[in-house]
Amino acid sequence: MSSYNDLDIYKLAYKQALDIHKMSLSLPKYELYEQGSQVRRSTKTIKDNIAEGYGRRRYKADFIKFLVYAQSSCDEVNSQLHMISDIHFAEKPLIELIEQNEVLGKKINKFIEYVENNWK
Repeated sequence: MSSYNDLDIYKLAYKQALDIHKMSLSLPKYELYEQGSQVRRSTKTIKDNIAEGYGRRRYKADFIKFLVYAQSSCDEVNSQLHMISDIHFAEKPLIELIEQNEVLGKKINKFIEYVENNWK
């Protein structure tokens, strides 16, 4: 790996940030600056924490710390997606985005375990 761009979790987080950004723009106008803004920011934080952690990969504890931050943001996004889905997409729930986020969370968790056990 020569860059955080090579990490599968970064690629997934980046794609998710784009997908959720697009979805959030379809929310009612009054939600664009409330729930929409929050879910956009927390989703983008996942990829940003992965990138920042990778930049600190020389220091294993820092790398893990930022991956844990990414995991926490992933949990926050999960909570927000469920709320948005229940309130605004009851007829067609956001199942695909929720599942995509859950897969990302599991992969981040596995990567944290990998770094804890195998990183130099």
